[in-house]
Amino acid sequence: MRTQPGNPDGPDVAVLIPCYNEATSVAGVIRGFAAELPGARVYVYDNNSSDGTIARARNAGAIIKLEPRQGKGHVVRRMFADIDADTYVLVDGDGTYDPKNVRKMIALLRERDLAMVVGRRVHDSLEAYRPGHVAGNLLFTRAIKWLFGTTFTDVLSGYRVFSRSFVKSFPVFSGGFEIETELTVHALTLNLPVAEIDTLYGARPAGSNSKLRTYQDGLIILWTILALTKNEKPLLFFGAFGALLMLLSLGLAYPLVQTYLRTGLVPRFPTAILAIGMMLSALGLFTCGLILDTVTKGRREMKLLAYLNSK
Repeated sequence: MRTQPGNPDGPDVAVLIPCYNEATSVAGVIRGFAAELPGARVYVYDNNSSDGTIARARNAGAIIKLEPRQGKGHVVRRMFADIDADTYVLVDGDGTYDPKNVRKMIALLRERDLAMVVGRRVHDSLEAYRPGHVAGNLLFTRAIKWLFGTTFTDVLSGYRVFSRSFVKSFPVFSGGFEIETELTVHALTLNLPVAEIDTLYGARPAGSNSKLRTYQDGLIILWTILALTKNEKPLLFFGAFGALLMLLSLGLAYPLVQTYLRTGLVPRFPTAILAIGMMLSALGLFTCGLILDTVTKGRREMKLLAYLNSK
C-alpha cells in the first residue's frame, strides 16, 4: 500500500530509532512519533542496551530489532538494509528531538521530491546544546562547506527524513557518530536535492546521559571528514600535499640554484638530492590525485545511477 504524496500517514513511513541505554526516554519518543504518524511503523534498533530499553520500547508499541555491533553507524547500516518503506524518519532515542515537526518534514520531502530533509537544531538552554558541541558543529559545518559546498547549517543533526531512493543507494561505511557527516557528504557529492527545517532541540530527560564523547568523537568526525575528502576529492587531497612538497622543494633548491648560477658549483649535494626527491614525490602525488579523480567520477556516476534506479 502506498499513500498519496504529501500525506505523512500510512504504512509507507518507517520511523527508525537507534537506541543504547535509553530506558528513561525511549517510550516517550515512540509515543510521540506514533501520535504524529499514526499509520507509520516505529522500529527501535537496540545496540546492546543493559537498562531495560527493550522492554520499555516493546511496551510502547515499537517493533524491536537488534544490532550487536556497537556504534550508531552500524545500527544505521542495519536499519537501511532491513527496512523497506517509501519514507524514512531517523531520530535518536534520547528524547531531545521534537516529533511535532515530523509531518512538516515529510510533507516537504514529498512535495519537493527531495532526497533528505534535516532537522536543524534550535535550542533555548545550555543544558540542551552545550557550547562546546555548538562550537564543534560550527567548525565541522564550515569545514564541509569549504570542502564540498553546502547550504546546511547543522551537519551533525540526528533528526532526518529520507526518501527511499536515498536510503537504498547509500553505502554506509561509518561505525559511530560520524554517520551524520557521511550522510551529509553523500548528498553533497551527488548534488542531491536536500533541505533543512528548524526543530526544537531540548535537554535530555533526567537520568539520561549523553553517549557522545566530546573530544574523542570530535576527533573521529574530523578524521572522517579527511577520509571523505580523500575518497571524494582525491585531486584536492593529494594535490594539497603535492603542492606543499613542491614549495618545500623549491625553497631548498633556490639557494642552490643561485650558487650554481654564480659559481657553476653545487656545494650541498645532500640538500640537492633531497630537493629533487621532494619534487618527484610532489609530481607523484599530483599524478595519483589525477588518476584517483577519474576513478572517483566513475564511482560517483554509479552511485547516482543507483539513486535514480531506486526512484
